[in-house]
Amino acid sequence: MSSHHFVKEQQEPALIILNTEGIGFDVVAPLLEWVPTVLVAQEEVFTVISWGIKIDLILAEMDFQQKHYHLLEEQYPVKFFGVQGGDFLNEGLQYLIASKHSAVNIIGFDHQRVFELEAKLEFLDIVVWDGPTRYFPVKNGEFKKWFPTCAVQLHAPEGTLIEFKTPEDSGIIEIKYATVLEMPEGSSTFKSNGIFWVGEIIMQD
Repeated sequence: MSSHHFVKEQQEPALIILNTEGIGFDVVAPLLEWVPTVLVAQEEVFTVISWGIKIDLILAEMDFQQKHYHLLEEQYPVKFFGVQGGDFLNEGLQYLIASKHSAVNIIGFDHQRVFELEAKLEFLDIVVWDGPTRYFPVKNGEFKKWFPTCAVQLHAPEGTLIEFKTPEDSGIIEIKYATVLEMPEGSSTFKSNGIFWVGEIIMQD
């Protein structure tokens, strides 16, 4: 067994799988490299099992638990985590915070709703995957990263001002719905007074 299996689980970003529509196993597979804690909403359990992923916790309402009790034996040591009213994401995040995880990748969450997650950013580093696009928050007002030639989406409340500087240009953008910026190759910087999210399309084969 290689040494990375002995890394304390909570130090690795956990994985919450809410919806696999538009997301293939090729997107999820790299996130499994360090054997994270995997939480799956009940609707996606059988898809995730078919991918051969070991599930730690099934986020499930009572009727699902009763109908699929056999999963506890077939997928041992999986456990059910009770959810009411279909609030799978919030229950999953609360579980991760309570169990002292520090980061999570959320698969299949509408990026238009990322602002709902901002209260949790005090406790968790959160990355959201919506289809082939990965969104991550900039919490401290400034972000610098090397990009290949690509397009990024800047996501913040409408009217937010974000200052940017790329190898070829600089200026201030006022955020509107689906604000997209074409990025030249090189190091770029973004600044704003509040939290904003950067969306990167992860190329798929």
